[in-house]
This record gives sequence, C-alpha cells and structure tokens, in this order.
Amino acid sequence: MKDSSASLAGVTRKLANIRAIIDDSFAHMDVDEFLAALLARVRRVMEVDTAVVLLLDRQARYLVAAAADGLEEEISQAVRVPLGEGFAGRIAHERRPVSIIDVSAADVYNPLLVQRGLRTLLGVPLICGGALVGVMHVGTLTERRFTADEVEILQLAAERAAMAVQALLSRAEHAGARELQRSLVPSALPDIPGLEMSARYRPGKENVGGDWYDVFPLPSGETGIVMGDVVGHGLSAAVVMGRMRSALRAYALESSDPAEVLRRLDRKIQHFEPDATATVLYAVCDAVPDRVRISSAGHLPPVLAVPGRPVRTADMKPDVLIGFGADVERRTTTVEFPPGALLCFYTDGLVERRDDDLDDGITRLCDAVYPGPPETVGAAVMRALIGKQPSGDDVALLLMRRSLS
Repeated sequence: MKDSSASLAGVTRKLANIRAIIDDSFAHMDVDEFLAALLARVRRVMEVDTAVVLLLDRQARYLVAAAADGLEEEISQAVRVPLGEGFAGRIAHERRPVSIIDVSAADVYNPLLVQRGLRTLLGVPLICGGALVGVMHVGTLTERRFTADEVEILQLAAERAAMAVQALLSRAEHAGARELQRSLVPSALPDIPGLEMSARYRPGKENVGGDWYDVFPLPSGETGIVMGDVVGHGLSAAVVMGRMRSALRAYALESSDPAEVLRRLDRKIQHFEPDATATVLYAVCDAVPDRVRISSAGHLPPVLAVPGRPVRTADMKPDVLIGFGADVERRTTTVEFPPGALLCFYTDGLVERRDDDLDDGITRLCDAVYPGPPETVGAAVMRALIGKQPSGDDVALLLMRRSLS
C-alpha cells in the first residue's frame, strides 16, 4: 500500500511539473521557445533520452519536425513524415497513443530513429478542439515498457501543448500578417503634379485581412491607383494580397487600359492561386488629370465630389471578382475629373456593418465626403463612419483631389 501511495505521489508531482511549464510560462514565449522548454521538462520528468514534437503542415499532408531534445538532427535535417506512414504518421492517423518496444524491428519511416540507437518509443497525438495539431513522442536507448501513468503524463503534456501551440501560432500568424500588410501599404504617397492625396489604413481589430491600396506614377506620366480586398483573413490572405499587388504593378506597365490590367491579373491569379478571390479596383489618372479611367473587379465604386454638384458614387458597374470566371469581359469607365473634384476610394470595412445595410453605409460616406483638402476630408470620413467604435474588419481609405490651380 505504501509503494502504491508513493507511486501515485510521484505521478502527481510529474503531472504538476508538466502543468507548470505549460500553464505559467508559455504566454511569454514564442512557439520555438515554448516547445524547447516543454520538451526539456518532459524529457527530465519522464526520464527518457529523446523528446520530439512534429506539427502538421498547412496542407495536412506531412508532420514536420518542429522541436527536439536529444534528437536535434530531426530539426537540422528538416524531417517530414507523411500522415499514415511510420511511427509518427500512424499516431496522427489513428489519433491514439502508440508504443514500440523494439524500434529496430518496427516499421518506422524516419531512419534517424534507428540511427540514433533508440530502442523504445512512445508517442501521442496533439489534438486541440478536435483538430489534429501534431504528434509528440519520447524515446529511450534501452528497452522499456511505459506504464499507464507515463502514458497519461505524456498525453497531458500533448493536450496542453496542443492548446498552447495553437494559441501561439495564431498570435504569431496575426502579428506576421499585420506586419506584412503594413509593409506592403505605401509608407508615403507619391508627389504627383496636379494632385493632392491622403490615405488612411487601419488593420481590423478582430482579424487582419488582405486590404490594400497603392498609388504609383507610370512611365507615360499617368498615375495608377489601386484599392483591393482579398477574401479571407490571416497570413494567407496577406500573402495573396502581396502577390496581387506585385502582379498588378507589373501589368500596369504593360497596358494603360485598367480593364486589361485586371483581366491579366485575373488570369494570373486563377492559374497560380486557384483558391484566391478578391475585389480590386484599378484606376488610371491622365497625365493632365482631367479624367480618370476606372475598372472594378467586384469592388465598390469610388465616391465623386465635384464642386457645386451633389456628392455621389461614380456611375459605373463592377465586373466579376478576381478569381471568378475565365476570360470574362471587363469594362473601363471614364470619369470626368475637373479642378477641385475629389475621388474617395475605400474598402468595405469602412461602410459595411453586420447590423446595417451596405447602402446605408455608402450613403453615410457620401454625406461625409466633400470636395475639400484630402487630409481634412479623410478625418471627417473616419469620424463619421468609424468614430469610437473599432471595426472588426480592415479599413483602407484613399482620397485624391485635383488641384484648383
């Protein structure tokens, strides 16, 4: 009875030891630091020779070595294990603990396990919210039969690790997406003779998406203006946004017709990014800025404010989104742009609310826009449509006024 009580007390201490690193420390670490600390603790608590974590890749096809203690070759050699194959692949496929008493006689996919001289392995899946995150396994250089208590300890470590890794990866992805998005938005607008410009950009509070704007001078003396919104959120949307931005700039050098530029962009995206969709508006302002040619791939029309006239949206119809339909017809609309006139380009995060009609949002925008200095108008628009309430979505706003002189 005494031995049983001592054994239970030992298991309890080990469980508390694992909980300590997971519950108290992970919030202050990145993923690599957390996994390194966790595996060092697991290896010491379980008295094993190796401890490894493999995480599921984005395509859910491979387990990729993410951290190792005692088997660092897995990281330096970028080990990958297909789901369903070998030791780790079997654990991921079956989603249950698996133990191998004699590694040399077992079906293992990764030859490093044999080369390292491991004799016994125990692995468990990392699962969070019903979703597979990866696999954690430990190994010994001598034959060993892991007890039910030891399996429980490793399962606890894996369970807590899965939650922590998901949270840390989500945090890292959000930060990465925000940084990438900010790096691709112009740090300063170009100085274009005859035009006054101002822009506002604010990432969404809840999710970082793929909103962007761009302004660039063309070799012809014309000016290219872009406003776009990639469907989706997170790092993947920000990456697609960056690729679209680069491709559109390249096509803008090849054609002065906005519709043709968007047609080429659509063709490129459908071929190389078949799952991506986006709304994109591309406009070209003449060298003498008395007119602006605009084509829209599903994007909301700009608001036009001309001195002495009612403020309204530009009279144009959007074509289909980027990523939909092959070789669809795209149109270019010419908008007259007299001295003092102002064009307001924006993404839907400015005007769209869950509990409100989109048309009402556009009406409020038209009420806020006037043919004044772009910086002042931008402040008025943000005050009227955003105010104190942070929008969950990204907001991009670009204002362009033709100088009076």
